[in-house]
Amino acid sequence: MRNRVQRLAIPLSATVTAVVVAGCGTGGPEGESGGDPLTMGITDKVTAVDPASGYDVGSWIVFNNVFQSLLSFPKGATKPEPEVAESCRFTDPQSRTFDCTLRQGLKFSNGEALTSEDVKFSFERTIKINDENGPAVLLDSIKTIETPTPERVVFHLKYSDATFPMKIASGAGSIVDHTQYPADKLRTDNKAMGSGPYKLESYDAGKQAVFSVNGDYKGTAEIRNSGMTMKFFADEPTLKKAVEDGSVDLAYRGLASADIAALQRSSIAGDTGIQVVEGTGAEVQHLVFNLKDPVVGSEAVRRAVAYLVDRKAFIRDVYQRTATPLYSIVPQGITGHNTAFFDRYGEGGDKAKAAAALSEAGITGKVKFTLWATPVRFGPGTVAELKAIAKQLNASGLFEVNVKTTDADQYAKDIADGKYAVYVRGWVPDYPDPDNFTAPFFGEGNVLSNNYVNKRITGDLLPRAAAEDARASTTSDFEELQNMVAEDVPIIPLWQGKQYVVAKDNINGLEWTLDASTVFRFWEIHKGASTS
Repeated sequence: MRNRVQRLAIPLSATVTAVVVAGCGTGGPEGESGGDPLTMGITDKVTAVDPASGYDVGSWIVFNNVFQSLLSFPKGATKPEPEVAESCRFTDPQSRTFDCTLRQGLKFSNGEALTSEDVKFSFERTIKINDENGPAVLLDSIKTIETPTPERVVFHLKYSDATFPMKIASGAGSIVDHTQYPADKLRTDNKAMGSGPYKLESYDAGKQAVFSVNGDYKGTAEIRNSGMTMKFFADEPTLKKAVEDGSVDLAYRGLASADIAALQRSSIAGDTGIQVVEGTGAEVQHLVFNLKDPVVGSEAVRRAVAYLVDRKAFIRDVYQRTATPLYSIVPQGITGHNTAFFDRYGEGGDKAKAAAALSEAGITGKVKFTLWATPVRFGPGTVAELKAIAKQLNASGLFEVNVKTTDADQYAKDIADGKYAVYVRGWVPDYPDPDNFTAPFFGEGNVLSNNYVNKRITGDLLPRAAAEDARASTTSDFEELQNMVAEDVPIIPLWQGKQYVVAKDNINGLEWTLDASTVFRFWEIHKGASTS
């Protein structure tokens, strides 16, 4: 679905157990958390404050700060650790039974106890409602849930799913108070009741969300401020202005690449009172080919495109170096990443090899097709990027390519109907595992709708990797998968995004909000001495 600093991959062990340091990780009485309240600007929408519905960046920011999950991702880590749980483990070698024991004394922000009944209710509710805009798809592996005691919950899975701990550490695993939410429909009053570090005091759709510290919170977070106001901006220029005039303390997402680059240069010069904090991201973008199209259905055409696409050029010219070239489907910092497309096709701009690929297939004359995009859905630079790619292809003399756009709804419908030959697809991960960069694209019922089928991938590699609890042991399978995709070229990986927060220079802790887990941690951010 949805978004970092490169790190060593950490295998997911069979058991995860909480270590709680006395005096840390609690909200404390109202106001005891210390620090000033903060104001944050963002252009992403919050589509829901009910975790059975929202499946977007803005909504998950709310979920990750208002609700707790059985497991959570510590700052800078890709391995989930206990949060509501005291311990969790798979009890079978097939990764089909997941057993968790809860911490004692947990409460929701209304003072009600959090028990295994709430955990069971929360997961079954999301699955039952199955909202079209919700995260129920991430819980598809759940067959049944048992609650032997108020402190124990056992998940029985339909199939092997070693990534289950990561899925339930995401926004999809948010735990709600069973007395405050209907079991079979969404809550519609724009209120939320969780047990996380913050309470949602108010939510005015399209304007702002106000959060205060949850004095009943018990967990791993150490809260360094006394609240957060999240202001929603309609566009990039107004958000940039708010940063520059100081009406927000920080801005996360939504600034144009050129603005980030300009602010970064000014920050380095030290003359703005603004800092730009950068982290390597796991958000990716791909060029997708419809294999049933009469033109790009030819493997030779797709390979010729792969030889010509110069990622460094459009990342420099369009994205102002706010992204990095991506040469495989699994990004840097994620277990199993390799550089399959670089190894097979080089850096791009290779006209001789592109011409040879076409010639060997008996293709003469210019190859004609259209690149399709939707202007906003996958980033404001998408259309300019595709125009740059079209220019590269046309400059070779081998192609005659143009670019067309349409709105997001029509775009999705036309892709599903197979109307486009080549189109762009962005992806912000739900959890930091190679499974989330491969199964949604190449598994059965995948999101690409490009008619690519590889039985080795769907029948062997993905199922075997899904059953392996020690995630580092999946490396060879995911490397083979990436190499096969580079050979078949159903997609071409384009870039891996960097994450940025632009803030006043007295805002600290921002580096702990930018990692592969996609969790934007309000509690790490606080005001302090100027960094300039």
